[in-house]
Amino acid sequence: MLISILSGKGGTGKTLVSVNMAVVSECGTYADCDVEEPNGYLFLNPVISHEEEVNVKIPVIDADLCDGCRKCIDFCNFNALAYTGNKVIVFEDICHSCGGCTLVCPRKAITEKDKSVGKFEKGMSGNTTFMSGTMKVGVASGIPIVKRILKEVHVNREEDVFIDSPPGSACIVMESIRYADYCVLVAEPTIFGRHNLEMVHELVKVFGKKYGVVLNKCTDKPNPSEDYCLKEGISILGRIPFDASLGAIASVGGIAALEDERFRAIFNSILSGIKEDPELI
Repeated sequence: MLISILSGKGGTGKTLVSVNMAVVSECGTYADCDVEEPNGYLFLNPVISHEEEVNVKIPVIDADLCDGCRKCIDFCNFNALAYTGNKVIVFEDICHSCGGCTLVCPRKAITEKDKSVGKFEKGMSGNTTFMSGTMKVGVASGIPIVKRILKEVHVNREEDVFIDSPPGSACIVMESIRYADYCVLVAEPTIFGRHNLEMVHELVKVFGKKYGVVLNKCTDKPNPSEDYCLKEGISILGRIPFDASLGAIASVGGIAALEDERFRAIFNSILSGIKEDPELI
């Protein structure tokens, strides 16, 4: 099963849930698609066995062949090409690497070059397969790196895969949940947390995904995110308490499910609740 864990903002506990569920699954795969700031490795401390650059294709203009017809510029919906000073200029940072300009050029004046946007890593942490990607500084989009991770994920589909999605609900998040069998929405017990839960709830509904919510940092005080789940009839998969011992474990890169039976029981219950969802049976 491919399970995506997401939240409407950073710091909600998405990585906490992802890492611990991957560990309690015993032989699962953890895929860190939060490529702007991946941090799953801090907890899993994997031994990396494979690393590669992730490249995209960028157009290169042959000024000797180009006659200034501007067909490539008219084609580009992202305004990544401009004609000035009797030549075509390429704005690499906003190019989406679709390759269309090379196809429409009547004089075959456009070729492509590789541009590195980040890296992909794969390794092992105990019995858990580890995958991650990291964007280079200044790169506009991490989607090509997420696609590379998900390509590798499909090789491991015979086991449970836990995708640590980027925060929010932008295009890169959509890419990380595209192939998910189930989505876990992690929410905090605040009004702001409820607002962010609403955003990702709308997103998974648009994609037609099966989903449930994990409420993190729970206390005995009112929980707006829980109220929202009850109002909308959303399945609550589990509640993680606001607990100083959990914070102490996480602050030194520990994995709660391995260090405290109470938390192991919580994450086992969350995983069981997903697999026993009647909509998946």
